[in-house]
Amino acid sequence: MRNHLFSLSLRRLPLPLSLPRFLTFSIPDDVYDPPFSPPQKPNENDNNKKTKKKKKNDNKNGTMNLNEEAKFPLKSELPFDFKYSYSEINHSVKPISFRESPKFSPFGPGRLDRTWTGTSAPVQKEVDRIRIEEERKRVHGEPLSEEEVAELVERYRHSDCARQINLGKGGVTHNMLDDIHNHWKKAEAVRIKCLGVPTLDMDNVCFHLEDKSGGKIIHHNINTLLLYRGRNYDPKNRPVIPLMLWKPYPPIYPRLVKNVIEGLTHEETKEMRNRGLNSHPLMKLTRNGVYVNVVERVREAFKTEEVVRLDCTYVGTSDCKRIGVKLRCRI
Repeated sequence: MRNHLFSLSLRRLPLPLSLPRFLTFSIPDDVYDPPFSPPQKPNENDNNKKTKKKKKNDNKNGTMNLNEEAKFPLKSELPFDFKYSYSEINHSVKPISFRESPKFSPFGPGRLDRTWTGTSAPVQKEVDRIRIEEERKRVHGEPLSEEEVAELVERYRHSDCARQINLGKGGVTHNMLDDIHNHWKKAEAVRIKCLGVPTLDMDNVCFHLEDKSGGKIIHHNINTLLLYRGRNYDPKNRPVIPLMLWKPYPPIYPRLVKNVIEGLTHEETKEMRNRGLNSHPLMKLTRNGVYVNVVERVREAFKTEEVVRLDCTYVGTSDCKRIGVKLRCRI
């Protein structure tokens, strides 16, 4: 048995190593082999440093400490009703019903001192418009000169500008106001690029941006805006803007396109629709495009034609309905 095991060990030896050398080789006694070092005890100073770093990282990531959580509900002094979208909601049209219960506030339970009605969170106190206008004039300061405006436009008008906010089909949303003030911490102006349905009415977008943020538009080129914060703007005294934690479900509104148009019979309405479907489209709309010149072209077409057709093949169904509402209001 021993010979058999010994022969296996010899076969596994490398070729240059001879048998006598292998048998006579021994480990010297003077080799120093220290024992394993005992584990070091954790230092209290290191633990304190780690806890401080964790607290700093938590504050950078936006998490709140226990002291900050005690500040809920948030009290905001903004003088308007909180809504998901300020520029894309028609206040005159009231919803028929809601897809979710109005008791579920998108700001979270107990995080806001206002009550959510299903479409907005109205202001609880009376608004002093005179005091608000005086405060905005103080923040704006003296009007900018032509040289200062040209310098700001040259700095922020380029497409590779880091201080840019994209405005989509939601229009001027509530959380966008917080993004604007975050950019104003390190920049005097913000570049806003508008795409989609809101570009049909750029005047409405400009009004709500200035009214809700408190800034001033110093440059407007097609679908690009520059929103200036003001000379005396202080980031430390920025208004409290509670964020919406999720997008609320839109309520159910009355039907936009009715079966019979007012003033026409059912046959006349059907004939007019067939005429519009068989006519040549005035223009072709793309998804998330720039619709700045659509209203003017439709107005000019109505001078000679009774029915105008727009090709919305590549536009979503919801966007088509919004385009129809805006065209009906502006034409």
